[in-house]
Amino acid sequence: MDEARARDVLAAADVLPGPAGEATLLALGENAVFAAGDLVVKVGRDAELLDRARRELAVAAWLAEADVPAVRAAEAGALLVDGHPVTVWHRLPEPVRPAEPRDLAELLRVVHALPSPSFSLPPRELLGGVERWLRLAGDAIDPEDAAYLRARRDGFAAAAAALTPHLTPGPIHGDALPRNVHVGPDGPVLVDLETFSADLREHDLVVMALSRDRYGMPAEAYDSFTRVYGWDVRAWEGCSVLRGARETASCAWVAQHAPANPKALAEFERRVASLRDGDESVRWYPF
Repeated sequence: MDEARARDVLAAADVLPGPAGEATLLALGENAVFAAGDLVVKVGRDAELLDRARRELAVAAWLAEADVPAVRAAEAGALLVDGHPVTVWHRLPEPVRPAEPRDLAELLRVVHALPSPSFSLPPRELLGGVERWLRLAGDAIDPEDAAYLRARRDGFAAAAAALTPHLTPGPIHGDALPRNVHVGPDGPVLVDLETFSADLREHDLVVMALSRDRYGMPAEAYDSFTRVYGWDVRAWEGCSVLRGARETASCAWVAQHAPANPKALAEFERRVASLRDGDESVRWYPF
């Protein structure tokens, strides 16, 4: 789905007070995200994302009832317009500063204290996309690297299923990074609710540990995260398993971009080599 197609769907949905052509495109990925006036509209890539869009709206309503600072839906239902799910949200005010790890920790403490909602949340399928991403990579990557990642996936999936958690399992954000926190005039707000799951709470914490070890997050920033949250997941014996699973998924995710982007191929090869060598000190770069 390109921007032109997304704008056509936006126009057909007729959910904005003004012309769709005047809406500002904020992001273009699995969703095209447009802003106009006090509203934000998300247009999903295809009809397969309709259930996820409906679940995201249910999560937003549940968080609102629990007074959790999070993005709020402007319309209760998801539309299916020309084969694309469309959801409408209240636009957040301009950020007052970039989100920091401690802001994320503050919100995760609130989310992790919640009981399960009345509707079902899926498990966090961390490794579920690996096969699709490798298939999209095709001949652009070394077949031996693809086989290596498939074997890692299978091994870590089995190991993760056997973990004994330290925290009580329950609702998690699923993609707990500062980029999914918006700091407005009233404080930090959680955004991007599509990956909400019911699983080990440690999933949300391993993301930040990996950011420290692989992506260059300063140690003091990570320390502020653990201090606000109240626990460091690296003290848990299962941390290396969830970390290894997430590294496997992150590596495969980059692979899908390799056919069209030489920089993606170079990053993929850097990541695979570091996994093969068991070198946890090799810096990975966001893509």
